[in-house]
Amino acid sequence: MMQQIQKSLEVAKARIENTIDSEEYFFDMAQIELRISSKVQKETGRSEIMVRFFQGTSFDLYSKSGIFVNPEYFEYYINREKTEKAGVKVPGNAITSSVEKAEKNGYALRKSGTIVFKQRLETPEVKYHREQVERIEKLKKFILDRFESVDKSGLSSEWLKEVVDMFHHPEKYNIKTTDKSFFDLVELYISRHQLAESHARTFRVLSRVIARYQGYVRATDKVRKDYAFSIDAVTRDDIEELSEYMRHEKELSEMYPNLFAKLIEEYPASVKKGRNVIEARGENTIIKMRTRLKSLFLFFVEEGMTSNRPFDGVKIGTAKVGTPYYISIEERNKIADCDLEQKWLEMDDGFRKSINVKIETIIACRDIFVFQCFIGCRVSDLVKFTPQYIENKILAYTPKKTDDQEEAIQARVPLHPKAIELIKKYKGQDKKGRLFPFVSAQKYNDAIKAIFTMAGITRNVEVRNSLTGEYELRPINEIASSHLARRTFIGNAYFKVADPNLIGKMSGHVEGSKAFKRYRNIEDETLKDVIDLIG
Repeated sequence: MMQQIQKSLEVAKARIENTIDSEEYFFDMAQIELRISSKVQKETGRSEIMVRFFQGTSFDLYSKSGIFVNPEYFEYYINREKTEKAGVKVPGNAITSSVEKAEKNGYALRKSGTIVFKQRLETPEVKYHREQVERIEKLKKFILDRFESVDKSGLSSEWLKEVVDMFHHPEKYNIKTTDKSFFDLVELYISRHQLAESHARTFRVLSRVIARYQGYVRATDKVRKDYAFSIDAVTRDDIEELSEYMRHEKELSEMYPNLFAKLIEEYPASVKKGRNVIEARGENTIIKMRTRLKSLFLFFVEEGMTSNRPFDGVKIGTAKVGTPYYISIEERNKIADCDLEQKWLEMDDGFRKSINVKIETIIACRDIFVFQCFIGCRVSDLVKFTPQYIENKILAYTPKKTDDQEEAIQARVPLHPKAIELIKKYKGQDKKGRLFPFVSAQKYNDAIKAIFTMAGITRNVEVRNSLTGEYELRPINEIASSHLARRTFIGNAYFKVADPNLIGKMSGHVEGSKAFKRYRNIEDETLKDVIDLIG
């Protein structure tokens, strides 16, 4: 099976190799372009989106869409080839442009475009346009679905206009509509399970990967040019081919950057945008993604959305993990007592320039890290703590899990005097009333690496390379992160008590947790004590 999938992938690669020689990647496919009417409604200030439906020289149809947007939210695709032939350099991340910006920068524009969002604030106007983007995506899918069953010899713009009318008024044509977009249902899953943001993010990463896979299949397989990752139609072979695609996606994206830029730009409307960076994946990552996808299909079946069970008979595999590494109590105290201001002055200019965090922020991050070492929580929980979580010097909270569990386990952690001192130090400094003034997760992790370096905690630890699966030695300051604080709490406490499950109650691990059991492998001194007892 795997050889057949690999062969299929190689055929797809060869097919792209032989056909991609311009900016038209979706060869021999019926395509839909969006244009905008120059006519603006006086009462709303909005213009109607125009639909162009075409397939090479076979047909070229036009229709009004019945969907209206503010012209300020519509930008045209940049004709990169024509622009650069005229001697104008187009930035690598520039795909669309307004007419005004194009005139200013000398960009040549295509006649088609898309709706774009510049504002971060979710205003009523932004919300309206997001809804219109979703309607447009559904309209495009509806047109393609109707196109599959129509007599291709009789296509005309009148047919397209009728299809648009069917979309808006299905009752007139006695059409029963169903909306089972895989990407919509991923968001439903996230909502129903009330996933923590960090956990929800992993499902959205999976959603984007599958969106790119869907577009890749359409672009490279003429037989499946209308392929959709539908929950009713996905097969076991699709799951295996998707897995093979995930193993090779980084390689493919480097071979054909223009194709993948287009795939990223044309995500389905219900796919939440994220980092547009495709990274190499190790087998553990693929196993985790397959596990999440199986969880989604179990949810779809349980909710009665489908009876399709594509994972039946599929072996997902087991992720291989290394032994947890953590810092000792002495190293933790060395970090807590380090004069970071003085160390900052002693570091060379190259180091200071490489750290994109101010020394004041680094000091605050050090205190937060030390506090985290005393309570052993995840950073997703840490950022929500307010004084209301503390009663009688005990911090009580329900952890946001990184995996699905039917029942949440409340963690209760008596606060060490040093932890209480840190809380008092930052009392009233956070505008949101939290225990500490937090920075972004990325800056926090960057600061932790700098803190370890300045404190001289640079010993090598053995870690498992997530891509190769091989074990290698790495300086701990280069790989330190917020989760190291959690491991430090668990690792140092694990062998100090008669019943290790007491630590699990403070860290939020369920009894029998596989992750928790890993800490049994890490205390060499305990093993030496056992040998002494039998000597």
